[in-house]
Amino acid sequence: MSLHLQSVRVKTGSHDTEGLLIFADDLLVAVLVRLSDDHEEDAGKWFLEAGFDGADDPVQPKFVDLDEAQAWIYRRLGGH
Repeated sequence: MSLHLQSVRVKTGSHDTEGLLIFADDLLVAVLVRLSDDHEEDAGKWFLEAGFDGADDPVQPKFVDLDEAQAWIYRRLGGH
């Protein structure tokens, strides 16, 4: 399984508009949004806006960087 990222702007209702679509083998599995300065100590982190088929979590985690986010998504989808 390989992950592919595509930049996108997301209408979240806040200043958090920088986003990424995450695809696994050409299927959309997650939407990440970069947190704006409005989030103070979390500014710049990536937030799981939506996840699908295993890449979802009711807690909607935050990730320090994209490497951490991709590793989490990969594991959730059954990658090792």
